[in-house]
Amino acid sequence: MKFFVYCDETLPDLFSTTKPIDKKLMIGSLWIESQLREDIKAKIKILRAKYECWGEIKWTKVSNSKKNFYFELVDLFFSYGLQSRFRAIAVDPRQINWAVHGNDRELGFYKFYYFLLHKWLSDFNEYAIYCDAKVNRDLTRLGKLHEILEKANWNANIMRVQALPSKEVVLIQLADLFLGATSARINNTTLINPTKKALIQYIEKHLGRKIKPTVMDEQKWNVFQIMLNGGW
Repeated sequence: MKFFVYCDETLPDLFSTTKPIDKKLMIGSLWIESQLREDIKAKIKILRAKYECWGEIKWTKVSNSKKNFYFELVDLFFSYGLQSRFRAIAVDPRQINWAVHGNDRELGFYKFYYFLLHKWLSDFNEYAIYCDAKVNRDLTRLGKLHEILEKANWNANIMRVQALPSKEVVLIQLADLFLGATSARINNTTLINPTKKALIQYIEKHLGRKIKPTVMDEQKWNVFQIMLNGGW
């Protein structure tokens, strides 16, 4: 089978700051079976026209005036069952020993990208992975990530690991929306905006549970909280 994977991150500046912080950096990924991509994009376009929401889909743009649009995006995601899935990792920067990464915080960031992707790559499947474009000090980062994923998953075909601007890729935008909701729940910032809180609760209604760290074999909405000091 062939899959498209769309990735985004929230609070990436937590990897570059030396200030004390109490929030977790999160990286998220939307996984869809390849034959669904055009159908999902077409249905999102229909929803855009229905609600006249032509701007970028983002967690930061969730508002009461667009509430029904965002709720229907959630319905769309869940309508595909396990043909569309979401996975995120949460990292507490206070637990990171930067010396392990040669004091290279950018390298550390991409190592956690590896942990996000590696466990969901299966033998004999094909994957095209798209990350939200960001400015890297080392321009070889994505190429190295591609190489390491291939070596660790040698029976899988990693066709590409590519950076694309989220403003031009609606499925990276959808990943941003789901990651924002997950980050808000994990970082306990759900009370900032009533509409965002309602959207989180709507996702949880679909799931039948709270958004929280999950067991490893959770397939639909997987949240892996990395415990660098041991434990799950």
